[in-house]
Amino acid sequence: MAPALRYLGGACRLARGGFSRGFPGAHGPASARCWQGAASARSWRLCGGGRSASTSSFDIVIVGGGIVGLASARELILRHPALSIGVLEKEKDLAVHQTGHNSGVIHSGIYYKPASLKAKLCVQGAALIYEYCNQKRISYKQCGKLIVAVEQEEIPRLQALYERGLQNGVQGLRLIQQEDIKKKEPYCRGLMAIDCPYTGIVDYRQVALSFAQDFQEAGGSVLTNFEVKGIEMATESPSRSKDGMKYPIVIRNTKGEEIRCQYVVTCAGLYSDRISELSGCNPDPRIVPFRGDYLLLKPEKCYLVKGNIYPVPDSRFPFLGVHFTPRMDGNIWLGPNAVLAFKREGYRPFDFNARDVMDVIINSGLIKLVFQNLSYGVNEMYKACFLSATVKYLQKFIPEITISDILRGPAGVRAQALDRDGNLVEDFVFDGGVGDIGNRVLHVRNAPSPAATSSLAISGMIADEVQQRFGL
Repeated sequence: MAPALRYLGGACRLARGGFSRGFPGAHGPASARCWQGAASARSWRLCGGGRSASTSSFDIVIVGGGIVGLASARELILRHPALSIGVLEKEKDLAVHQTGHNSGVIHSGIYYKPASLKAKLCVQGAALIYEYCNQKRISYKQCGKLIVAVEQEEIPRLQALYERGLQNGVQGLRLIQQEDIKKKEPYCRGLMAIDCPYTGIVDYRQVALSFAQDFQEAGGSVLTNFEVKGIEMATESPSRSKDGMKYPIVIRNTKGEEIRCQYVVTCAGLYSDRISELSGCNPDPRIVPFRGDYLLLKPEKCYLVKGNIYPVPDSRFPFLGVHFTPRMDGNIWLGPNAVLAFKREGYRPFDFNARDVMDVIINSGLIKLVFQNLSYGVNEMYKACFLSATVKYLQKFIPEITISDILRGPAGVRAQALDRDGNLVEDFVFDGGVGDIGNRVLHVRNAPSPAATSSLAISGMIADEVQQRFGL
């Protein structure tokens, strides 16, 4: 089966979906093993990588300092140590948006269509993340996950999901009954569940900062506070340049500063569509921001949850649903819901940006998505406003939870690619643009969930595509 990979633009060609490393075998830490490394992300110092090239010119520039961009930068410099490579990030710190606001779950790969690229990347990526954390002594917990059927009608879907997980090569899966559910999660009720022991949790921002440190130690450079405003071909050589037109692409920021380079790779997350348009790309697929609000169990009630507890997914609805997620700091997150955000980085309910809202209404397929999932969307909005509605849902799994046991918690914003027909884009989408610049730019338009789990595997795929596209 061909990999689920889409390419846009006249200059874009279908790349092979293989991996340079191949797929790892059944290795990784033992069940419930936890490396007790640094308790928090190591302190971060931004600096150049010690290369002799000018700090304003690079062979390759990666736009975006999230986990996918940093993993890709790391992979590229490890493969091509002779090249000068830089990462540009618009914030003052790295990995502060999607990477820094996600649930922290190391997914096993059970949910995705067998033989699909998402399934392969997730299974491979989880093994690579565990291996990397072991090597770097980054703390994680392989606490497992139960996918629990609480209604009789959910059992056929649960059994089908179990078969899918087996086809995907997910390690250690078991179908368990009520008595075994109680052994794993004493306070959880359910008729049947999938026990997925390979699922874990980690602080993905700490992982991303470790990628950045690897990148710098290998000679890469990181530039923060560099918000990209333009990507274009240079019309003439920079004054006094000894390199002539060796670096023909000019990247400008909002302050009027510029970087010169030979090739560009963008991993811009919530702004991937707008950054892509800077080099003449088709505006589709558009990014529609969905905010996911989490609740917190009060510390004295965290004993109710030991590992991840997930509902049985319903294919009629676009998102998974509220679940129970332990965190590395000992907290228990409940959520997320999925509601439209009125700002691309809008982590609070009333955050608003007029341009972002108009983009969503006029230029995306959101209206069609809303009408296709009207009851789901109304229910999500209702639960976002009224905690009692969310608690009622949570009580299907853990009846002991009451509204007095929970607090409002953090939120994240998901960069959901959406086509004009209102369909969620689940494939990886690469683009280059048109004209001469299209031969020198690779845009990662969509790196769908679980991108953090799959980041090391995705970086291998991106590095393969960069090598093929740019002839490195």
